[in-house]
Amino acid sequence: MTAQLACMTSDLGPEEAMLVELDGPDGAPVAVSVIRDADGEFHAISDVCSHGAVSLSDGEVEGCLVECWLHGSQFDVRTGKPVQLPAVRPVPVYPVTVDGERVLVDIDVTVPVS
Repeated sequence: MTAQLACMTSDLGPEEAMLVELDGPDGAPVAVSVIRDADGEFHAISDVCSHGAVSLSDGEVEGCLVECWLHGSQFDVRTGKPVQLPAVRPVPVYPVTVDGERVLVDIDVTVPVS
């Protein structure tokens, strides 16, 4: 599989997130948070918090961080690493390509946590 259309650039302003469901390798939908950081860059991470199993796209975005609304864990959207407890496990991060107005996400590849 290759990158899939997740949204249009106009769908998100700076420091906003949205939930999209993309087709997984086995055909099952995969929940992804597409996030636009404070600098206007687009990122894609798993929508499921590694601590509370709730939607990260419902959380607040500040700079390059998204905060889980349930327990306050924060994740760096560039790496998936938690930077605020109680989460200690990273969330998967997916490559994003902006092609004109289209935001494409490749869920077949995860960006290694560094």
